[in-house]
Amino acid sequence: MPTLKILVGTMYGGALDVAEQVKPLFEDAGYEVQVLDQPSLADVTAEDTDLALFCVSTTGSGDFPGNFVPFVRELQDQSPGLPSLRYGLIAMGDSSYGDTFCGAGRRLDELLQGQGATRLDERLEIDAMETFMADDAALPWVEAWISAQDLKVA
Repeated sequence: MPTLKILVGTMYGGALDVAEQVKPLFEDAGYEVQVLDQPSLADVTAEDTDLALFCVSTTGSGDFPGNFVPFVRELQDQSPGLPSLRYGLIAMGDSSYGDTFCGAGRRLDELLQGQGATRLDERLEIDAMETFMADDAALPWVEAWISAQDLKVA
């Protein structure tokens, strides 16, 4: 059974909640799913990683949540390159912050692509000013993402 790892960057638990809500959709598609709220670079470089989904909220002025900073540092400083990584990205933010809206997700996307990783389809950006419950936007996006990538394995 292929493995999907959901790597979570969260400050108040919203991104973790989204990860837990979308997990069954991937399980139904035939994936073994791991939700990681203290991710490390080893989680995406491991041989058992077939696919990754990043679910990252933005804090402050476009910053990464504290639990995600060690992963980002590893990615910036010690990455061996990630040419085999295929990923999706759910970025969460608040458009009232202007230019830094979804800043963490956008920066992560740039870092991953700079390491040779391949994003499958467009990133989802969820605006807290428009969507009270982030999973209301995430669930249909994940369903469409699974279908568009033909990720069903069972």
